[in-house]
Amino acid sequence: MVDINPARPRRDSYTVETLLAVTVQVFNERGYDGTSMEDLSRAAGISKSSIYHHVRGKEELLNLAVGRALDGLFGILDEPAAAEGPAAARLEHVVRRTTEVLIAELPYVTLLLRVRGNTAAEQWALRRRREFDHHVAELLAAAVRSGELRADVDPRLATRLIFGMINSLVEWYRPEGDQQAADQAAQEIADAVVELSLSGLRRS
Repeated sequence: MVDINPARPRRDSYTVETLLAVTVQVFNERGYDGTSMEDLSRAAGISKSSIYHHVRGKEELLNLAVGRALDGLFGILDEPAAAEGPAAARLEHVVRRTTEVLIAELPYVTLLLRVRGNTAAEQWALRRRREFDHHVAELLAAAVRSGELRADVDPRLATRLIFGMINSLVEWYRPEGDQQAADQAAQEIADAVVELSLSGLRRS
């Protein structure tokens, strides 16, 4: 049978990366628990044995997918602008870059935000998410202690509200137009998130 979808890789050209892209789309549409290996095989247009040639099973695919999102987020904390300088400036950088990573890795971060802890891979992802949130809360607290941000706001509450704004993007943001238009939209969104989330925290 001839594959009539020109965007789909040939059966013999599938890699873990291309398989992962299909897998994340199916997981986001059907839910991890609601997706079978048969569903993934059908969506990818390859046999289940071909999938097993690349990975051990569905949970490894989930682990790879959420791992990609988490690597993007934790990579932000290693960037010089996140590790050096005044705490408030570092926080602003982290907020901006978290928004940019979410937009760049939208399907993968969407999946990360939807895991519920029903498997070992999901529990690991939830622990890592909490660890990232904790790092940001500590950075916000440091900015409060240094007098750069208001002291009358609970850093943990402020962190949850900031992430609530950023994470809501997965529910409504859909890239439109060519790459230049998408990049411009991403920049505008990142600017707005930084301004709206931090303006009320800065000392007047």
